[in-house]
Amino acid sequence: MVKLTKIYTRGGDGGETSLTGGDRVAKDNARIEAYGTVDEANSVIGLARLTTQGPADQMLARIQNELFDLGADLSTPGEDFTPGEMTLRVTDAQVTRLEEEIDRMNERMQPLTSFILPGGSPASAHLHLARTVIRRAERHAIKAAREVSINPAAIKYLNRLSDHLFVLSRHLNKDGASDVLWVPGATR
Repeated sequence: MVKLTKIYTRGGDGGETSLTGGDRVAKDNARIEAYGTVDEANSVIGLARLTTQGPADQMLARIQNELFDLGADLSTPGEDFTPGEMTLRVTDAQVTRLEEEIDRMNERMQPLTSFILPGGSPASAHLHLARTVIRRAERHAIKAAREVSINPAAIKYLNRLSDHLFVLSRHLNKDGASDVLWVPGATR
């Protein structure tokens, strides 16, 4: 359990921060950019949850918790991606669960015939924003993986989560009935 008695430490005043284990890196390091962007997406999901309930809210609550685990994973150096008692790692089982939820939600929807503009319901609009922030986190994680070892399951999780948030946004738009469709060239 985490116990914080003091919020500020002054340790980052020089532009560096600590990874899990104590290694110091620059705050603009790709690994830090990745988990910082995951934190940003988590905040956007928190906004979406202000207007969700039932199974959708339960999924989002679980995802928010997993995003903290993902942040811990991304901040942990090393090449052993096995979860342990003291090491949080994203697993392929979590990726599979996202895929199963995507498939269940997608079963009720008509196939897409156009790209979708973010909007519809407030929850859907926030989930579209969260989806784009997760895509940015994925890009940062991939960039970091060129320099250091990053858990491959974490990158898969980010990729699948953006798909999940897209499908969930459609689900919350009355299974796509309230989606805002892109009309190519409509304003020419």
